[in-house]
Amino acid sequence: MKVAGRSTGGARRPGAAHADGQAAGDRSRPPRPHALHRYGQNHLVDGNILRAIVRQAAVGPDDVVLEVGAADGQLTRPLLERARLVHAFEIDHRYASRLSKLAAEHPNLAVHSGDALKQDLAALDPPPTMLVANLAYNIAIPLIMTTISGLPQLSRWAVMVQKELGDRLFAVPSTKAYAAVSVLVQLACRREEVRAVPPAAFRPQPRVDSSFITFVRRAPAAAGTAPAAGEAPPPTAAGYAAMDQLVRLAFGQRRKVLTNTLSGAARAGVTLSRDDVRRALDELRLSPAARPEELAPPQWVALARALGWPAGAIASDGRA
Repeated sequence: MKVAGRSTGGARRPGAAHADGQAAGDRSRPPRPHALHRYGQNHLVDGNILRAIVRQAAVGPDDVVLEVGAADGQLTRPLLERARLVHAFEIDHRYASRLSKLAAEHPNLAVHSGDALKQDLAALDPPPTMLVANLAYNIAIPLIMTTISGLPQLSRWAVMVQKELGDRLFAVPSTKAYAAVSVLVQLACRREEVRAVPPAAFRPQPRVDSSFITFVRRAPAAAGTAPAAGEAPPPTAAGYAAMDQLVRLAFGQRRKVLTNTLSGAARAGVTLSRDDVRRALDELRLSPAARPEELAPPQWVALARALGWPAGAIASDGRA
């Protein structure tokens, strides 16, 4: 999805104002390009929702925003009013001239053409501190995971996604939505707020509901204090990579028991046997028939430690 289009203020009415102040009958701007299915473009046209998500994003004057899918800058403009700088990515070349013009008017806008997932986001200068974007379904999970693991300075996410995906990010164990991405996102982040967005807020209307969700990176517990109840300490970069591999291996066959899915798994010289997995589960007082979807994120950290996965990368206190 991409954020663009005019405000309807809820219901459409003649002469309604755009979110950026342009009247609906104002022809001073060229018509926006039609949405392209291959880019997952659904333009947000409800100005009330646009203003609400900008407030929920809570961009501050010191923030460097990463926006993926800037389109013609409908969301970019209010971000520029609040942020130190906006790195705006757009894959659709039809919006290039509009974004170039906007950048000429705003020195705190850096426009980047092309697919954000194929760029070196870690090389952005200054580095992003938050992601604010309306994400196409096919890039949402890869982009969220890439920014969690590859952009350590990025501490806040404010993203529009399909409701199904929003539910999956913070799903609880033993539910249909609970998946590898649920574990990995929750190991690193804590959810703040979710806002439901109906199909009528977009043109063309998607066939699914959407959610605007904000979540933040969990900070390490202060010295001498324990993590919040039910949480594992947030992982280091090396620990997160190890957890990523272990969790994805297991959820690759989520209906199978862990003694089968993890048997033969190898990393950094460690190869697991079925007996290794059984012993680790027994140490955690988990059933030998336990399946991936039954373990909460902290239990995954404890399992990695019990398995010695990988040797030396999971500390004895459970800190990944």
